[in-house]
Order: sequence, then C-alpha cells, then structure tokens
Amino acid sequence: MKKTCIFFLWLAAGVVQAQEKNSGLSEMRDPIMQYQADVASLERTYSVRESDEFYARFARFYSEWLTKMKALPFDKFSQDGKVDYVLLRNEIEKDAYFLQQKKADYDQIKNTIPFADKIMSLVQQRRVGKHLDGEQTAKALNDLKKNVQSVQKELEKLPKPSERLSKKAFSATHEYRKAINEFYSFYHEYDPLFGWWTQAPHTELDSAFSSYERFLKTWKASDASKDDGSGIIGNPIGREQIIKSLEMEFISYTPEELIAIANKEFAWCEKEMLKASQEMGFGDKWKDALEKVKNDHVEPGQQPEFVAFLANEAINYLQKNDLVTVPDLAKEDWGMRMLSAQDQRFSPFFLGGENILIAYPTPAMPHEDKLMSMRGNNKHFARATVFHELIPGHHLQGFMVDRYNPHRQLFYTPFWIEGWALYWEMILWEKNFQKSPENRVGMLFWRMHRCARIIFSLNYHLGNWTPQQCIDFLVDKVGHERANATAEVRRSFTGGYGPLYQLAYMIGAKEFYALRGELVNSGKMKEKEFHDNILQSGPISVELLRALLTQQPLARDFKTKWKFGY
Repeated sequence: MKKTCIFFLWLAAGVVQAQEKNSGLSEMRDPIMQYQADVASLERTYSVRESDEFYARFARFYSEWLTKMKALPFDKFSQDGKVDYVLLRNEIEKDAYFLQQKKADYDQIKNTIPFADKIMSLVQQRRVGKHLDGEQTAKALNDLKKNVQSVQKELEKLPKPSERLSKKAFSATHEYRKAINEFYSFYHEYDPLFGWWTQAPHTELDSAFSSYERFLKTWKASDASKDDGSGIIGNPIGREQIIKSLEMEFISYTPEELIAIANKEFAWCEKEMLKASQEMGFGDKWKDALEKVKNDHVEPGQQPEFVAFLANEAINYLQKNDLVTVPDLAKEDWGMRMLSAQDQRFSPFFLGGENILIAYPTPAMPHEDKLMSMRGNNKHFARATVFHELIPGHHLQGFMVDRYNPHRQLFYTPFWIEGWALYWEMILWEKNFQKSPENRVGMLFWRMHRCARIIFSLNYHLGNWTPQQCIDFLVDKVGHERANATAEVRRSFTGGYGPLYQLAYMIGAKEFYALRGELVNSGKMKEKEFHDNILQSGPISVELLRALLTQQPLARDFKTKWKFGY
C-alpha cells in the first residue's frame, strides 16, 4: 500500500513537472483570459456593432486595457510571461487599430441609417427591462417605418458608394432590423397591451426594412463592381495597409521583399521539377510530366479509402523516425467527410482540422468540372495534402493547442497554423518521404502553388494585378486546372480570409525552417524536442516563439525585426 502511494505521488509530481515545463507558468495567463472574457462580455452586451455606442465603448475598453498593461511589472516576468505580454499588447493594439478602420467606414455610411438613434433608444430600454407603454411604442414603430421608407428616396439623389461601403450599409441596416425584431419579441407576448398596440406597426416596419435591404444590395457604384471577366470582385487593401498588417503579424518585410523570396523559392521548385520530369522521360517538358501525374487518380468511390491509407503512411513514418510526438488519441479522433459541389467552388482541394474534408467530383457536376476535380486531387497531389491537413499538420496542431497553453489561442496566426503544415512538406521532402519522381512532382506542385499564392495575392492587394491575371498566373506558371485556379482566387479574395492569409503558408514555413536551422542544425535541440516545443507553445507568432525558445531578451515595447529569408 505504501509503495502504491509513493508511486502515485511520484506520478503526480511528474505530471506537475511536465505541466510546468510545457505551460511556462506565464504570469500573463490570467490577464489574457480576463481580456478575452471582457471582450466577450462587451460583445454580448453591446450587440448592435454598427452604432456609436459600440464604437465608443470599445475604444474606451482598449484604451483602459493598454493603461493596465503599462502598470504590469514586465521586467519581473519570466520569459513566458514577457512573450505573452508582448503578444497581448500587440493583440490589443491590433484590435484598437481595426476598430478605428471599421469606425471610419461606419462614419461614411451613417447617412444610410438615420433611424439608428431611435432604435438604439428602444434597445437600451429593453436591455434594462424597462416597462414600455404600448401605444407610445406603436407610434415610435410607425415613425420608424416612415423613416426607413423615406431614407431610400434621399439616397437615390446621392452618388452611389463603393462595393465595400455598400456592403457596410446593408450589414448595418440588417443589424438594426434584427435588433428591433428582438426588442419586439421580448415584450409582445407577455405584455398583452404592448402586443395589441404594436403587432401591426411592427409588421409594417419589418416589411419596410425588407424593401430597404433589397435596395441596398444594388446601391453601389458601377465601377466598383466592374468585372474583369473572372466574376470575382474583391477589395485590394493597398501597400500601406499591407505593411501595417505585416507589422502586426511580426513580419519585418515589405511586400516587394516577400515577392522576391517567393520568386527565389519558385525558381528552386522549377529546377527540381525539371529533374523529376527528366526522370519520368519528359525531358524539359515538365508540364507534360505534370499532366501524367494529374491523370493518375483513383476511381470514383475509392478516394476516402486512399486518404486513410495516406494518413496512416505519414503517421507511421513520423513515429518510425521519431520526428514528433503523436499521441494515440490524436491518431484515433480524426474523421473525414466529402466536400459538396458548392464547397468545391471555393475550396477545390482538401481541407483539414478535426476532419479531413475530401475533394472529389459529385454526380451533378458538369463533365468538365468532374474531370478537373479528379485531376486536381490525384494520388500524388493528395500524398502531400493529406499529411498537411491531418498529422503532423492541422489535426495534430489542433489537438495540441487544446491541451497546451490554451490561453494562447487568442493569438492565433495563419503564419503558425499554415506555416507549420507547409514546413512539414519541406522537411519530409528533405527526408525523401516521396518515393518516386511522380510523388516529387505532386509535392513540388504544392510548393510552387504556395509561392504563387504570395506572388498573386500581394500583386492583387498592391493593385498590380486583376483577379483574372491571378487565375491566368496559376494556370500558366503552376499548371492548375482553370476551374481549380478560379476557385482558388475566388477563395482568396471573397472567401472571408484576411489579406495576408495566402502568403502566410510559405512565409510561415520559411520562419519555421530558419528557426530549425538555428536550433536543430546547430545541435542546440533534438529534432523531436524542437517540434514538440512548437506544438506545446501555442499558435503564436514564430518570431515570439523564437524569443521563447532562445531566451532572447525582450523589451516591453518589442517590435518585429527578425530577418529569416534567404
């Protein structure tokens, strides 16, 4: 019995030591959790976001938190605490910056919601449960109806706004419609007189809102919606905004420098593609080699089984070579589902996380689209995408993020998420995981694709390229099927991704690769230790991860300066 107790005490002590090692016992953990809870509380309370009340309250909130941060004893913190301090300070400054950006757009569309203050007055009274007179409220709703009906006539006399502002106006109007409907629902059933007075005025007001929303959907300047032939209309952000966004992601490069890095990497890919093409008997005609690879796909109905085979192949390789810790549960708890035809209009290739989302033709797809989907998700392309999406890629990331330093999920960045998955494509290439020249062509296609994402997305946001030029670039330079290239560009500019997302794959991978050279190639860390530390440190900026792993001295006002490209 005594030995059993000693064993459990020893085991508990070991668990605590492991937790201390992996958690870092950051002094900033509680403030980070408090910040997230405060944001959630305010967003729940001030639910009408396109309002003066919302913008004023959050501006004050961010200012107060930055003042709190200055009072914290940064110099006494551990390295984990200092890293978390820098990350939280940057997060607050970023949130405040984007609030200002949204507020500037809001100020430009306030004339489209002249009824805002009247609705907010009702919302604020409902928020504290104030008893309202049914007859007076009916009059207020009737006046609002007239206000909504009249604003359209006023707007028709004014110049039409850009696509971006038109969408903002529609979103704001929809928020106020939703708010007044929630206000009405709160009172009308339990207060008989309220419902008796307000039912008809509310119905008429909602009808007026519906008509006004239909108008706003088409109320935009024609030149803002000009189609270059691609059917894709995005919102280029410009050089200044790109640089600001890069700084907030701790990337100390200009857009032009990142394009140069991508072009250099692309040139390497082309050389390797020629070697594989020659081995396959196609000489310098690497696109012919690519065509052969594309046509090597599984038959209908066999894709899920093939994906499972590839997933297990990668897991076994990782474990056999002791490259990263793969918990047994992580091997067990992933699943799969098929992407619909509509999904594949935006995501023509596999996606991943808890499940791998498999792209393959559906029966209703047009014949040409079917062929392109099979060719675009062939055996050799899939060999890289499966481990990218599952293990050691996104599934393993998500598994570990939930279990180590979960407070750092606030600092999620695509440079860590997507960079890690692509980094493994680089590492497994170096370790000759690919078994044939066809496998190499498949892996190189994706590497070229990631380079192309930097080139086309930055050129688009710099105003140099149109969406159609981006599509043509993917087809001509990378060898994409045209339908898949169109879906990729559509996803990049209208799929809800941030403007830096597509460049984060390759740039994040280059950051991890440079850090590996600094720590593993130098002998300071074993490879498995390095990879486990990354996964257990949380989804943070790679530059701050570097500061954590190297014990780099940090200042309270730390700014990005790491040059990792070569």
